[in-house]
Amino acid sequence: MGSSRPDGTGNSHEENTRSDMSGAAGDVVQARDVHGGVHFHGPQPLDRQVPRQLPGDVRGFVNRTGELQRLGKALIPDGDLFRSAGICVIAGTAGVGKTALALHWAHQIRDRFPDGQLYMNLRGYDPGAPITAKEVLDRFLRALDVPVSAIPLELEDRSALYRSRLAGRRVLIVLDNAASAAQVRPLLPGTDTCLVIVTSRSRLSGLVARDGANRVRVDMLAEAESLDLIRSVTADYRKEDSSEDLAELVRLCARLPLALRIAGERAASRPWMPLRELIRDLRDESALWDALTAEDGDEADAVRTVFAWSYRALPEPAARSFRLLGLHPGPEFGAAAAAAMVGSTPGQVRQMLDLLVGAYLLEQIAPDRYQFHDLMRAYAIDQATAEESAQSRQDVLRQVAAWYLHSAAHAQEKLAPFDRSITLSGSAAPVGAVTFAGYPEALRWFQDELTNLTAVVLAAARAGLDDLAWQLAAVTRSYCARHNTFEPWFTMAAAGLEAARRVGNRYGEAEVLDSLGKAYVQSHQLDKGAEHHQLAFELGRELGNQLGEAMALNNLGLINLRRRRLAQAYADLERSVELLETLGASSWEMIVRANLAEIGFELGRLDDSVEDAQRALEFFRSLDLPDRKGNTLRILSMIRRESGQVSLAREHIEEALAIAREQGNLMWEGYWLLEHGKVRMAEGDFADSMVSFQRSASIHRRIGDRAREAQALDVTGVAYREIGRPAESLEFHRRAAAIQRELGDQWQLAVALENIVAAVDIAGTGADDTVHLREALAALDGLTDPRALAMRQRLLSRIPDPR
Repeated sequence: MGSSRPDGTGNSHEENTRSDMSGAAGDVVQARDVHGGVHFHGPQPLDRQVPRQLPGDVRGFVNRTGELQRLGKALIPDGDLFRSAGICVIAGTAGVGKTALALHWAHQIRDRFPDGQLYMNLRGYDPGAPITAKEVLDRFLRALDVPVSAIPLELEDRSALYRSRLAGRRVLIVLDNAASAAQVRPLLPGTDTCLVIVTSRSRLSGLVARDGANRVRVDMLAEAESLDLIRSVTADYRKEDSSEDLAELVRLCARLPLALRIAGERAASRPWMPLRELIRDLRDESALWDALTAEDGDEADAVRTVFAWSYRALPEPAARSFRLLGLHPGPEFGAAAAAAMVGSTPGQVRQMLDLLVGAYLLEQIAPDRYQFHDLMRAYAIDQATAEESAQSRQDVLRQVAAWYLHSAAHAQEKLAPFDRSITLSGSAAPVGAVTFAGYPEALRWFQDELTNLTAVVLAAARAGLDDLAWQLAAVTRSYCARHNTFEPWFTMAAAGLEAARRVGNRYGEAEVLDSLGKAYVQSHQLDKGAEHHQLAFELGRELGNQLGEAMALNNLGLINLRRRRLAQAYADLERSVELLETLGASSWEMIVRANLAEIGFELGRLDDSVEDAQRALEFFRSLDLPDRKGNTLRILSMIRRESGQVSLAREHIEEALAIAREQGNLMWEGYWLLEHGKVRMAEGDFADSMVSFQRSASIHRRIGDRAREAQALDVTGVAYREIGRPAESLEFHRRAAAIQRELGDQWQLAVALENIVAAVDIAGTGADDTVHLREALAALDGLTDPRALAMRQRLLSRIPDPR
């Protein structure tokens, strides 16, 4: 049996201890036969999360009877449920009520789609950049129970996985505020069991012509419907207003629901003021207002005039809060962030937020989460530009960026207390920065704020707040590394690196290089990872930062382990240990010693490896560090197994698996099950070994780690071979080899090919295995470690001329 290369990603290594894989992978159906083998019939379906993302129905929704009837034609009865006759595009001008109609209809029909609802505001008309289809797919796939590490990097691959996940499901999908057909098309499922509702100011003719969308045009409300809407908002607060005055107010609002709701709320909040006075105030907002009618097509002017009318009625503290909150870089925010922007306490700002929500100038979308309608945000930014100085706007951005930075630093302390922290400089800790009781609260905060953190880094970098930009990019490293949130990770780190270089902060440059290096390695871009870690190493040496230098060497060593340049990897880690011993940095030293033990095992230096691993394990036990303790137990199990101490190996690996399961970490469990299966094979229990290997393959398939899935398939083939079933063995080895060819892992490809040759021999079919032998020898080119050389000799002995 060839030796499996443990590449170490996400174990004792500093950068990647992902704990987001909660829950259990689908167990396989297993049936023992009389030979002690196990038949595998594939994984059972995983328990599915049912996404419930639909926002609440609109309060006071009126009429739109004709539009609802036209939308209903997009549904085809299918028993008690529905199928889709096509995509529904709800098109109309800004403020006409497209989102209200879409949500109202979605709530009416949601029970006919029992597998849940997906919702995303695509922000096609926000002042900032629209959300991309790639970002939407990342969020939708997570909602569909795809682990973050299993989400592909490319748009086409994400879209394909999304369609696969929706196949056979009945899911309602609402895509709000789409800018173009191109933004929507990758988000379309490939099944008529799902219904897609799209809202847009554009006609989206491409979706109609190419994708068969059904378009429903939404016009301004009819006068009677407009009057109904105004009365629904004001009925409980005002005495009966005259029909003439209400009709005049409706006309001035151009019969647009957004304007009508704002005007109605303004009237409701002044129950004793005659409506005629409110109308006069509204007219005074524009010298041209008398010329406005619904027929003129000046709906945008009507909406902005109503905005101005409502905005000027606010007391000055609320008005200033409104315009400053428009400067928030991200799409939504909480009360604490709002307090940082306006220079208030959370308690005071909540009163302000309630006032703005009540005036329909701000939307509350969840407990303690707020956002602007895109038109309203543009208006708020306009007011901030007109009424605040450039320095004032810069100060607001600095305040909120500092709030996010210090809150993120507090979250990082709870999320990864033993990771390297960033030395914060240039900004005092703002009042109101969030602190966290423990790990769950910190994790939830990062999950809620990741989009904002990315937006703040970019906004700070654009505004010349470079110290804040690079520090925030560096502080988010621990979260991103644990959850492989590659898109925001690369975006923040790239912007942070440019910011650190602009201000000539070499320490900051090294820290962000470290973050980028980890992102590249974890996304399997080893050359770029090595380039960035090498630059970080050189900067550490230049700055006299020996800890940074030592950890860069550790990272370079782990890359060389992945490449199976074992001698260089061992030398890198020995140099790292020497530096860390000099510094007295025991925690980091033991992390590197555990990695050194793993490389030593691959090199056959078992005595040195067991010493390093044992020292690390005792240290990690003393501090009760579950991830590092569990991974070191895995390494010790490998060493004990290789040394013939199989019972002791089994104790180590079973203790490691108990840790993985206690922590609910599927990534650890899946990886450590590979070693458990090998130990069970060494004990002669091939049936139990196959159970471990198959569960490992199932977990790795779920979390998207194809390299380790291939390893699990390959050792499953070895177990089948050992019980005399070469046909099944051969199939597993071929599948493993195909994956390793695709991934370019030459060592694991050689292992799988040698196993194919062994299975062919046992099968006794007389098949010519020369092609596999030659391919395996080619895969070993350049590998000079003892295991690779031994394999080369075995392969050479099988053919007279390897050329």
